[in-house]
Amino acid sequence: MIKIHGVHGSPYVRKVFISLDYKGVEFELIPQMPFQHDPDYLKLNPLGKVPTLVDGQLVIGDSKVICRYIESRHPTRPLYPSEIEQRALAEWFEDLGGGRVTELATGIFFQRYMRPNVLKQPTDEKLVTAIIEKQLPPMLDYLESKIPDDGFIFGDFSMADLALVSPFVNAEYAGYKVDANTWTKLSSLIDHVKRIPEVSNVLEKEQRALKIA
Repeated sequence: MIKIHGVHGSPYVRKVFISLDYKGVEFELIPQMPFQHDPDYLKLNPLGKVPTLVDGQLVIGDSKVICRYIESRHPTRPLYPSEIEQRALAEWFEDLGGGRVTELATGIFFQRYMRPNVLKQPTDEKLVTAIIEKQLPPMLDYLESKIPDDGFIFGDFSMADLALVSPFVNAEYAGYKVDANTWTKLSSLIDHVKRIPEVSNVLEKEQRALKIA
């Protein structure tokens, strides 16, 4: 059985959980916090990041690499478009979602959830305000311009949708929601993705783990 080393609440680990559930692939979760300098875990992933997948003799890190391996190994209910240009665009959105979008959205989550609840430190609301008012809007404008008026980016639910929406789940845990009046299409996409059964099931599990009402 596939083993996933990771923790509920990470937007990267969430993508992998949902990918496996969506394809009906059973897996075992091995709880692992990132960057803990655990010598045994560093033997699997020298970066100390999560998630890490172990499938037999195969050990790989990085959620993009893992999700694309899952797609190749379990092609039923595809999460990537088959058409070449759409596939390239989906991978670009996945990279963007896991990069700058996650950096910004989880910056809010780190300040408003992780610092007070886990690190027992005060929130830097000045930094949060700078993210929300100055850094996020240009990215939200870009995403809004690439999302269709209704439904998912490529018609069917795909990794592009999941990768772009996942970071905003964390931001919502920290009290930030994309303004539906300003970024109507993005806000609608977030709602669509969260209603996918496999997505909502994973979110329920992680909300219990994070003790979020």
